[in-house]
Amino acid sequence: MAVHKLILDDVFEETICTLIGIHCTIEDYRLAYLLNKSLGINLVRNKKDLDYNNGKSTYSIYKWEDKKQFLTWNLVSNICKTNDYEKERSQSLFQTNQTVTKTYYLLPELKHVNYLLKIEEEFNLNKERRIINTILSIPQIATAYTIDLSQLKSKENLIFS
Repeated sequence: MAVHKLILDDVFEETICTLIGIHCTIEDYRLAYLLNKSLGINLVRNKKDLDYNNGKSTYSIYKWEDKKQFLTWNLVSNICKTNDYEKERSQSLFQTNQTVTKTYYLLPELKHVNYLLKIEEEFNLNKERRIINTILSIPQIATAYTIDLSQLKSKENLIFS
């Protein structure tokens, strides 16, 4: 009996988007405010955070849909720090709980990136440079740059809907 194999690699298109990595130490709400002010956008925090690893890690996400240009902007945190309590393994008379901080990343291959700005449209080089230069003009941001999506192993984590 013959075995038929379907190859679906070419059937599904890659999503076309621009991904910008942002390095800064400010809180997510403050960054969203500064981006709104500088870029003339209106990022608003979603009611529910992104939830991965069955609730072990959650990432704040801000979204804005530009109805004039049919664009969707997403600002998402790349780092999630959680405090876990573990029983201390010692031979003492009293048991104590030890606090352990665990760090999770939305994109593990980009551990130094604090925030990701995903724009669901691929811009020409000039518009992309203008956006990055505007982001870099914010004093609280150390650096920002475009990330090549084809180099990411965990790009399925960038599907927010």
